[in-house]
This record gives sequence, structure tokens and C-alpha cells, in this order.
Amino acid sequence: MNSHDDRQPIQRSTAIAMHVRDENLKRKAAFLSLSLLALAIVAGCSLPERSRTLGDPNVPARTLALQVCSNCHGVQGVSVSPNFPHLAAQSEPYIVEQLKAFRKPGRSDPAGYEYMWGISARLTDDQINGLAAYFSSQKPAPGKAGDPTLIKDGQDIFEHGIAASNTPACSGCHGAKGEGIQQFPRLAGQHADYVIKQLMVFQNTEQRPEGAMMKGVTHALTPANMKSIAAYLEYMPTAQ
Repeated sequence: MNSHDDRQPIQRSTAIAMHVRDENLKRKAAFLSLSLLALAIVAGCSLPERSRTLGDPNVPARTLALQVCSNCHGVQGVSVSPNFPHLAAQSEPYIVEQLKAFRKPGRSDPAGYEYMWGISARLTDDQINGLAAYFSSQKPAPGKAGDPTLIKDGQDIFEHGIAASNTPACSGCHGAKGEGIQQFPRLAGQHADYVIKQLMVFQNTEQRPEGAMMKGVTHALTPANMKSIAAYLEYMPTAQ
């Protein structure tokens, strides 16, 4: 009886010691795992191809497109919010022109300077050219159904203009399918809300000096005309 009782304290002490040892090992393993994770994060962030750093000329344009531009315009240049234009399949010269206009900064429409001045200001020419090449090579945004009456009216203006007000056809500069021609942007599939907003900027302000010719084009457009044009452009089937 006494022998059994004498062994109990020893067994309890041994069990406690083993438990403490196990807990210490677990803590060391957890600490080691966290340390390795921290090192991996630091190492990853230090690599240019995984960096979101603006102003670093060593960061490739594709990396900026995927890690910075995609936050608003989508990974493939198809944005979810109509506040931000689709860039997929956009005219490459147009993208270059706009990024340089933001960088000057010459384009001062509110949405433009709020979102783009800080980003574009630190881009190099090579990065701008690379971003334009990346987004212009993406698959265009699909057309979106809308009000048939608005779409029909918008198509008529797009293809023929408005003779009564000497408004030229949009297709003359932007292509028969809205695909864009050199410095004239792609319009097919663009968000209707975004199109209306930009037409109003051209018509009523001087905030987009690189698009000065659009002031004459839009001066006679009514809100109804703009709505129709925008509906047709958003609907337009994809065109490369």
C-alpha cells in the first residue's frame, strides 16, 4: 500500500514534466512557423514582380495591371462598376494618351483626378506603354441588353449623326463597330453611365483638353441623345 502511494507522486511529476515539455515544443514550433511566414512575406514583397510599389521603374507593367489597375478596372480590363471604364481591347494609342494626360496632369475631370493623378504621376513611359499593350490585348467586354427603343435611336445617331444639328456620326472616328481607331477610343461595350458622364464633361467643361474636338461634336446633343447613344454603345456586340 505504501509502495503504491509512493509511486503516485513520481508518476504525477513525470506526467506534468512531459506535459510541460510538449507545450514548450508546441510553442517553439508555432514560433518557428510564424517566423518562416514573416520571412516569406518580406521576401515576397521585396521582389519587383510581386510589388505594388508605384514609382519603381523596375516593376513590370503587367504586375501593375494585375495588382494596381485591376482594383478598379478588373484583372482583364472589364470593370464591374460603371464608375470605372472597361479597358479591355481599348485602343493602345488612346490608353497611352490618357495615362500621359493624367500624369501631366492635364485631364482634370473629377473622377479622373481623384483616382488617376496619384497613380499616373509616378509611371514611366515604358510602364505606360506596357499597360497599354496589356489592356489592349485583352478580350473585349461583351455587349449588354437594354431598352430596344433607346438602342435603335442610339444606333441611328452613331451611324448617321444628327443632320438637323450638324452632329457627325460617331462611327467616323470610332469605327463602324465602335472598335476604336488609333487615338480614338473603343466605345463598343462601354458602360452606359460612364459614356454619359464623359459626354457631359466634353459638352460642359474644359476638363479633357486632349479631347477638345469632342466639344464641337457634343455641343448640340440633348440628354435624351446622350442616353440613346450610351445605350447603343453598351449593347454593341463585341468587335475586335
